[in-house]
Amino acid sequence: MHKNLGPHASLIMSKKKIKSTIYVTLGVIVVITLTYVYGTFNPNQHVITKIEDQFHKHEMKIIEELGLKEPEFEFTDKPSFINATSNCVAYLNWTTDKEKRIPISIVIAMAGIESAWGQSRFAREGNALFGVRTWDLENTPHMKALGNPDASWGVKKYKTKCQSVKDMIRILNTHPAYDKFRQYRTAQLDAGEWNYSELLSGMTAWSTNPNYQKIILSTIVDNKLP
Repeated sequence: MHKNLGPHASLIMSKKKIKSTIYVTLGVIVVITLTYVYGTFNPNQHVITKIEDQFHKHEMKIIEELGLKEPEFEFTDKPSFINATSNCVAYLNWTTDKEKRIPISIVIAMAGIESAWGQSRFAREGNALFGVRTWDLENTPHMKALGNPDASWGVKKYKTKCQSVKDMIRILNTHPAYDKFRQYRTAQLDAGEWNYSELLSGMTAWSTNPNYQKIILSTIVDNKLP
């Protein structure tokens, strides 16, 4: 399944205001570097990358100054759960480098399947949308599975459901088991198009269900996720 990359919705009005300010700043930066970049058929990519980095840092500074806060994760049914998760991802993307973002459709589909669209006990009582386990029971807030109270592991608890999404993104960005996923993501970002099937093939460690990839893909399609 392929999908063109695009904005992840939500916080649109705030985002437009922020970006309009940033574009002015970017224009100044471009003017400063114009003599270096302009006048050649192949602009220096290193300089362009440095400009983009400064652009992103300035964007983050403005967001902090505006005091944008984590959105409330409120829902009553599947559509509102999808919207709440989308808002959360959009918020997290403000402080996540582009190359470390997870396609919003995959995040929503996984959250929905793992938490029964927010209705599971772990989601309701522990804000856990992805069933992330911990073996550090002494130092990590957690919940035990009702059918396995003596297990050496528990499911991590979070202060908010959006923090659960943040942890899921962190895991995919740092755990060695998802190296392939990160490689595929980098290549797809360069190509400018998502290939969900390939990305999910790099996430097999997430679930022991051999049909997990197909389940996530069908969830994306059936719910017309963004």
